[in-house]
Amino acid sequence: MIAGYTVFFVVSAIYLVSLVVRRRNLEQDLKTLESIGTEGKGSMARPASSEAATKPTGARRPAAARRKPPKKKATRRK
Repeated sequence: MIAGYTVFFVVSAIYLVSLVVRRRNLEQDLKTLESIGTEGKGSMARPASSEAATKPTGARRPAAARRKPPKKKATRRK
């Protein structure tokens, strides 16, 4: 029983360390992306098209346009 608890706590500790390392890496990546974004803001920026400026970013297509077309029924040939 003690061995089971030991294994559980060791695995839990490894998982927690893994989460901490992943978070640290994500924070580093975020800082890098932010620094890249501020460096290239003037030279790399593209002018926005008028359609993109008026269309909301979260717009979805109507339900009819999202549906898949019905499959054709297979017919037997004689």
